[in-house]
Amino acid sequence: MSSSDRKCCGVVEEARYRRAQKPQPWIVLKFAVGLTLALIAYTSYVYVGIFCRDMIVKNESALGNSTIGIVFLVVFCFLLLMVLWSYFAVVTTSPGYPTDFIEKIELEQPGCPPALAQQPATFSDTRGMSFELMSPAVDLSHHASALSNSGNTVPATLPAVPASTKQDKVYQTTLRHQGTSTPGEAHIVGVPADPESMHVPGPAPPLSHENFHDPNLDASPPMFSRQPSTTPILVSEYRFCNKDRIIKPPRTHHCRACGTCVLKYDHHCPWVGHCVGAYNHKFFVNFVQWASILSFWMFATILGLNIKSHTRSSAPAINPQHIVLLALTALFGLFCFLMFLTQVQLIMLNQTTVESLGFRTMKEREQDNLAHMHRWYDCGAKKRTRQRWDKEWGRIGKEGNLWWLGSRRANWESVMGKNVWWWFLPVGRGLEDGVNFPTNPRFDKQGRWRRRREWPSDLR
Repeated sequence: MSSSDRKCCGVVEEARYRRAQKPQPWIVLKFAVGLTLALIAYTSYVYVGIFCRDMIVKNESALGNSTIGIVFLVVFCFLLLMVLWSYFAVVTTSPGYPTDFIEKIELEQPGCPPALAQQPATFSDTRGMSFELMSPAVDLSHHASALSNSGNTVPATLPAVPASTKQDKVYQTTLRHQGTSTPGEAHIVGVPADPESMHVPGPAPPLSHENFHDPNLDASPPMFSRQPSTTPILVSEYRFCNKDRIIKPPRTHHCRACGTCVLKYDHHCPWVGHCVGAYNHKFFVNFVQWASILSFWMFATILGLNIKSHTRSSAPAINPQHIVLLALTALFGLFCFLMFLTQVQLIMLNQTTVESLGFRTMKEREQDNLAHMHRWYDCGAKKRTRQRWDKEWGRIGKEGNLWWLGSRRANWESVMGKNVWWWFLPVGRGLEDGVNFPTNPRFDKQGRWRRRREWPSDLR
């Protein structure tokens, strides 16, 4: 590669990094909100002003009698009210920004953060690059003593609980970076386990090898055994955000679009104009729930009456507006329904969208291991091997989830609340506060998955 090529690539990578550093403009973030409201307004006009009105006033183009028109109109108004209510709640409710209550840290060694920020940008994935699977490049030990002497500590609202789990790509002791954050962000993924360590911590302790595969436990070669992450994600050195200059609460990630860290970050949704996080996750679920019901109601009633009316010889011509409405409601309804099912599944597993990507990666690695261990047609052997791994470790995403609360009901109530009415209405909130998260006792104090023989006796 010539020097000019290297310079060109360097300029491109630097431009990409600088662009990732800045949040999107306000008009870009909120454009989809206006588009969504316009879509709701148009579909409401067609359904009420054309479809239902024709039946109520008994026009020649009516597809039913006035009674049907009134009933359909009443049901539509109720569903539309629930959609607008839940949409207003998710749009106007902040997902939770830790920078609002956590003091920023000014590092004494200004050379470290830029070095961390300028890690090689060799990724092509749109999610960016994560450093939470690497040893922290910023040593905060010198800053810890300074904060201790000055009395500046992490606010008391930041509890002694762990951070988001993310199964890294570890086969052996090599830790590679891949995830959902952006260049320049050092994910220090944990909260100190005791109040005294709520100051900015010192160097991370050496990694323990207790979770590495013991070849004496089974006959499989070590490289073809389940080897969960050995990253001590409950150690606070893995939770520093180099962009916001804060020690992040657990399960917090930096959103590249919003340009700030978000509590219990699930994903950035352009349709609501910001992220889905700790404080508006419930409202987002309510919105996609009611939006899918409304869309399917409009689709089913218009399609049903058009089919019924055209079985008669004197059927009116199909209104082009009805065809447009059928297309819009079908697409929007299917999208919202699939999103709702995905969110329900993740909530019952107590996983965010970001965290689920890590578990998916770990399952894919196990599939690759099984493909090397057994022939492609030997499904029984693969199943027995997976069962042996589950017997030794537990299931990926459940017992192997740092945030698993023991049951799907408990996981669901942590987000949607105990009141059953809150599961359907955009009111109330879940049991989580966005900062405190109980941990799975199947993990050690540093947040690493232990074998079943090391679990508490009542969980084995």
